[in-house]
Amino acid sequence: MNFACQSRRHFLAQQGLGLSSLALSWLLKSDSARAEPPKPNLQRVSYDLTPKPPTAEPQANAMISLFMQGGPSHLDLCDRKPELEKRHLQNFAGEIKYDNAAESSAKLWAGPWKWRHYGDCGMELSDLVPHLGGIADDITLVRSMRTGVNNHGQSIYALHNGRITGGRPVVGSWLTYALGTESQNLPAFVVLTDPGGLPVLGTDCWSNGWLPSQYQGTVVRPREPRILNLDPPARLAGRPQEQYLSFLRGINEWHLAEHPGESDLAARIQTYELAARMQTAAKEALDLSQETEATQKAYGLDDEKTREFGSRCLIARRLIERGVRFVQIYTSTQQWDHHGAILTALPASCRKVDQPSAALVSDLKQRGLLDTTLVHWGGEMGRLPVIQNEKNVGRDHNTYGFSSWFAGGGVKSGYIHGETDEFGHKAVKDIVNHYDYHSTLMYLFGLDATQLAFQRPGGTATLLDGQVGRIVSEILNQPPTISS
Repeated sequence: MNFACQSRRHFLAQQGLGLSSLALSWLLKSDSARAEPPKPNLQRVSYDLTPKPPTAEPQANAMISLFMQGGPSHLDLCDRKPELEKRHLQNFAGEIKYDNAAESSAKLWAGPWKWRHYGDCGMELSDLVPHLGGIADDITLVRSMRTGVNNHGQSIYALHNGRITGGRPVVGSWLTYALGTESQNLPAFVVLTDPGGLPVLGTDCWSNGWLPSQYQGTVVRPREPRILNLDPPARLAGRPQEQYLSFLRGINEWHLAEHPGESDLAARIQTYELAARMQTAAKEALDLSQETEATQKAYGLDDEKTREFGSRCLIARRLIERGVRFVQIYTSTQQWDHHGAILTALPASCRKVDQPSAALVSDLKQRGLLDTTLVHWGGEMGRLPVIQNEKNVGRDHNTYGFSSWFAGGGVKSGYIHGETDEFGHKAVKDIVNHYDYHSTLMYLFGLDATQLAFQRPGGTATLLDGQVGRIVSEILNQPPTISS
């Protein structure tokens, strides 16, 4: 027999080499796979902002982040250190990483502010934040936040997009990419900036990175008119505009059909159409005159010092109430970066945000929205326990241990998590790194941070990007059944 003339398949079938029929079948399928490789999936993926179900039961369906840009001093607000008070103005013997070595000092400094216990939980806070004390029983205070990168930009990146570099999608973009939004008449991801200026990284703070463009944040101006050009010209109002938009929609759909898979083009078309729908919805959502006098007063709109920040907090509640997924509120550039003049600058910063922040939590709770709305308050860092600038006392950067607080959306009430060392320099117990924060955040929204992914030309990309994040189950009302 001329074996060379026979295929391997025919040879095996005729010779019977003791292979089972299962093994032979496997070989035949392998041959077939090699002979006819599977065709790649050439169907282009489309992206939109329609509501999408999470992969697991969510505890939160919306989020408001109050970002205190510059780095609030946890040591003077919410992380009292008796040893620091005891050793006030003595030299610190440990190692400290300064950002500004030229003005650095080794002298320990305890602020002059008084402390008291608030709420049934007995949370200890300084007299700089009395309104926060009023909601102590509604929040989880995390005293062990850590990014470990000592500059503003790097730490802001870490908390916003998961890494210390730019060009990546921020948390609001990931959430809207994964879940869409309940409202199709308002942006899914709204950014409320401060009239004092943008945060240090500017538009990077609400960047969609390499996610499609419709997932970037939409900025609402800090002054009236908060959104420009909402009203059409008189000659277009009503029926003329409807006809014009219908004609434009047809052109756009034809153009997109000619360029399938162009996500930037699709996003631009979706944005135009959303803008038309916002003419009515946004004006109504941003109209604070609809709120009662009592509500406006609770947010501090009757006080010049709290009116501006209070207005943005109230707008955030109105947006969430109308189905917006994620609202980001920023304080002005470096407002909390108190390298000097902390004795006057810190009280002024607290005065601006304390009442409105607490009012937001109370208002959400009163309206039955807090259970499903996660509220975050915090900055990119805390401050060091030693003096910077002895002639005009301040505190330098500290990203190795600082505080943030959370309310609603599945987190515990009246709870304190984690600790810094006896001087408040480094987190030492139950540390919450930025990637732990992101893992926990995604879990609350019914998402797995390791599985939430976007396919890029170079491979699959995720929020954690290979970092091992821990779901901080201790702060959750319903932690995972298996510890993460």
